[in-house]
Amino acid sequence: MAEEQAPKQPVFALQRLYLKDLSFESPNSPGIFQGEWKPQVNMDLNTENEKLSDNQWEVSLTLTITSKVEDKTAFLIEVQQAGVFLIDGLEPQQLAQTLGAFCPNILFPYAREVVDSLVVKGSFPALMLQPVNFDAIYADAVRRRQAEAESAGATKQ
Repeated sequence: MAEEQAPKQPVFALQRLYLKDLSFESPNSPGIFQGEWKPQVNMDLNTENEKLSDNQWEVSLTLTITSKVEDKTAFLIEVQQAGVFLIDGLEPQQLAQTLGAFCPNILFPYAREVVDSLVVKGSFPALMLQPVNFDAIYADAVRRRQAEAESAGATKQ
């Protein structure tokens, strides 16, 4: 009887880590190597998750890196790093934060290494991306959704 009443312990485990998609383009090579190297680098990131079973989730982190010198694209990289995570025993809010922040924090270093390796193989200077605070990004997204919900509720009244 005591076993039935005991709260379920949370479970979290990385089951598989993999590169789901990868693209590298250097549309202005070799001409881009002729000028002074003062690139403008832009990074866009996105996370997605998909429930695979009762307690298995695939989380994908997509990084799109664009490097331009003046108005010419030096390189464009898209990396989709993914993982399968075993997650059980979390409340809905904890699960959402785990999928939206904790899992991407695990995936990011792997995606960053892929980006750096591709840039060097493309004959460009190494590009070590700065760490990303996924907890802050997640918290900001939650605040925006709450503000939108409050705004939508206020307009209906």
